[in-house]
Amino acid sequence: MVYAFIQDVPINEALYHRVMEGLGAEPLVGLVLHLCVRRSDGGLRYIDVWESQEACTRAFDERIHPAVDAAFGGARPSPEPEVQVLDVVDVRTAVRS
Repeated sequence: MVYAFIQDVPINEALYHRVMEGLGAEPLVGLVLHLCVRRSDGGLRYIDVWESQEACTRAFDERIHPAVDAAFGGARPSPEPEVQVLDVVDVRTAVRS
C-alpha cells in the first residue's frame, strides 16, 4: 500500500528550485513519484507518491522541511499547506532506454 497526496503550495518556481537545490542530488528514500505542476493562480501543486506514510514523514522531518526552511531564509511560513490524501488504486512507472 502506498501513501499519496496532493498539496497546493503558494510559492513560485524560483523558490521551488531553491528548495530542490537544498535537497541535493541524493534520492529521497521511499519516494516513488514527485510531480510539480503550475496552477492558474501562479502557485504550484505537488502530487507525491511514497512507499509508505512513514517514509514520507521521515523524509519531511530529515530533509524536506530543512530544505524548505533554508529556502525561506530560516523558517517556512505557517501554517503548512493542506495535504489531500489520495485513495490510490494503482501506480505504474515506465522506464525508457
